[in-house]
Amino acid sequence: MNSSMHRWLPFLRWWPRVNRSTLRADVLAGLTGGLILVPQGVAFATIAGMPPEYGLYAAMLPAVVAALWGSSWHLVSGPTTAISIVVFATMSPLAEAGSAHYVQLVLTLTFLIGLIKLLLGLLRLGVLVNFVSQTVIVGFTAGAAVLIAVSQVKNFFGLPVPRGTPAFEVLFKLLSQAGDVSGYVFSVALATVLVALAVKRWRPRWPHMIVALLAASVIAESLNRAFGVQITHLDSIGALNIGFPPLSSPTWQPALLIQMLPIAVAVALLSLTEAVAVSRAIAVKTGQRFDSNQEFIGQGLSNIVGAFFSGYASSGSFNRSGLNYISGAQTPLATVFSAGFLLAIMAFLGPLAVHIPTAAMAGILFVVAWGLIDISTIRFILRSGPQESAVLVLTFLATLTIQLQYAVFSGAALSLVLYLRRTSQPALEDVKPQPEHAMPIFSAATSLPDCPQLKIVRLNGSVFFGAVNHLQEALQAIDAHNPAHTHVLLVASGINFVDLSGAQCLAQEAQRRRALGGALYIFHMKDEPLAMLRASGAWETIGAENFFTLGDDLMPVIKARLDAQRCASCTQRVFAPCKVPA
Repeated sequence: MNSSMHRWLPFLRWWPRVNRSTLRADVLAGLTGGLILVPQGVAFATIAGMPPEYGLYAAMLPAVVAALWGSSWHLVSGPTTAISIVVFATMSPLAEAGSAHYVQLVLTLTFLIGLIKLLLGLLRLGVLVNFVSQTVIVGFTAGAAVLIAVSQVKNFFGLPVPRGTPAFEVLFKLLSQAGDVSGYVFSVALATVLVALAVKRWRPRWPHMIVALLAASVIAESLNRAFGVQITHLDSIGALNIGFPPLSSPTWQPALLIQMLPIAVAVALLSLTEAVAVSRAIAVKTGQRFDSNQEFIGQGLSNIVGAFFSGYASSGSFNRSGLNYISGAQTPLATVFSAGFLLAIMAFLGPLAVHIPTAAMAGILFVVAWGLIDISTIRFILRSGPQESAVLVLTFLATLTIQLQYAVFSGAALSLVLYLRRTSQPALEDVKPQPEHAMPIFSAATSLPDCPQLKIVRLNGSVFFGAVNHLQEALQAIDAHNPAHTHVLLVASGINFVDLSGAQCLAQEAQRRRALGGALYIFHMKDEPLAMLRASGAWETIGAENFFTLGDDLMPVIKARLDAQRCASCTQRVFAPCKVPA
């Protein structure tokens, strides 16, 4: 009963930890989080093509639900850059961004995303996020950062750029029309970036985005008073009348739901990968037990609630979760307090947003975009080898050039292809028994010659249907290279898995070796693959006498089965029994 209660009410696990000390720490962490959410929420909503207040609504009730029904004690959910840009890229072709129809479409997408996440969690399919590698996320995030910056070229430089213009066309337009850049708009946007970066570097405890917006607002107000808005074109984002998140409703048209379902699946997997990655990273530091399936449930409920309370698609936030942890949060109540503080702050500061210039928000988004590019990790990936580099580059380019919901799938698909390519070609390593050990310990570094009749190899990899062809060719190449090697000893300690095709492959090789006048011997195979050989009948085909376990003194047994006349005239003396006079 207790386990069932924890499943449906997971906050009961950590509730006994709450005391006066943790409450104080959570309140302070929540206040810090509430302050940082003000500019971030507006910025993310702008990226998503939503009215600014929707970014703040998405950080209220959805964040609270995710905190109470999730697994992590420090994960902070809400709008994120990656999810916001995917929402805009996938929904803007269907409706004009910011319009009532667009908002309803995004709410519908949010509901579908939440439903998919919830079902994945209830079905305990948390393992699915493991198929989206860290390299894919890094490449996608870097590509999303470029798209964020490109989407703000119009507001950062004061150039007329039609919405939906491809990234490369925007960059070409910027270069070809550099002389038309508005000096007033550009100066305010650049000042925002410089102030934000300076505060972040020299006053890291200060809310750098808020300080940058205040500085930019003062500069813009001064320029407008001196030259007039008609000259400067420094318009504002408008006042934010924020209260308790109002009720909203997705659309229920079947055709539209079917059309949006593939997009929802892609966004759900992306956001779950993001949330799980953050939760695991923090759990490593705190030692907290993490349950990915419970996190799926929490994220699913969060998005479903968001769809009915004016919050668009949300996920776990890298920077806000890290800030929550660093600020000393002890329980998920810090997120609850953060949402409450955000509501209180916006009740007083919302009307003042009329003084924030659009150029300043563009500058903030440039700062956000730059922060998304993980240069150190990108360098590490590029140095790690061509395969990971290919996944990174493909995902990055796919993010810039194709529909975003397919960019993650492209990177994940290439990762799986490369993985299958590696596993379908398991290494067959040439080994010999180490001379100084009585019982055989096989190594590739003995410098011993081959036995004229017996070839010893170690297979490092699973024997499954995808590897069968490669393994057959590798085993046949042994006697093709040296026809006298009719006997093969397979050191099987590196085999973790054998399927039916793999078992048949080994059985067929044993029969082929027997026809050549030799045999296939298998040493130190693990219990699970050995069980498959027994169940499939391969055990009988290979012969029980040809299987050896760890600790068996197998070399005298195998030597006795070789051609005695050839052994008598052999000068190699590779094995210990060969050195004993007959």
